[in-house]
Amino acid sequence: MSYGQPPNGPQGYGQQPGGPQYQPPRPMSPEDQRLWATLTHIGGIFFNFIVPLVAYVVLRDRGQFVREHTRQALNFHITVAIASFVSGLLTVVLIGFVLLPVMGVLVVVFAIMAAVAANQGRFYQYPLTFQFIKA
Repeated sequence: MSYGQPPNGPQGYGQQPGGPQYQPPRPMSPEDQRLWATLTHIGGIFFNFIVPLVAYVVLRDRGQFVREHTRQALNFHITVAIASFVSGLLTVVLIGFVLLPVMGVLVVVFAIMAAVAANQGRFYQYPLTFQFIKA
């Protein structure tokens, strides 16, 4: 044995030929899907589209229920981010000062309604939302 080689053979460190096999993620239980969908909607209130984006990327293959809820939340919060940017620009003509608080209230109300629906095992579609991410 030379000092440059690992004890189990060259370069493979004991792996099977062909490398590691891809293991698809296991589906979550319905209770876990409801929990993560609820947390995604609530997280969107505090962190805008970041929480729904991370949840969608990480959880979309773990169940249809959580996929749909994270997709809906992501679409809604992307729409809100765009509307907030436009409202911020409209503060120059003063209407943005009215639109920003109204949007803040709508985000909280719609996200709570979505979280309650998710917790009860129902699907929810946010109103006033562009569908950037399709099913």
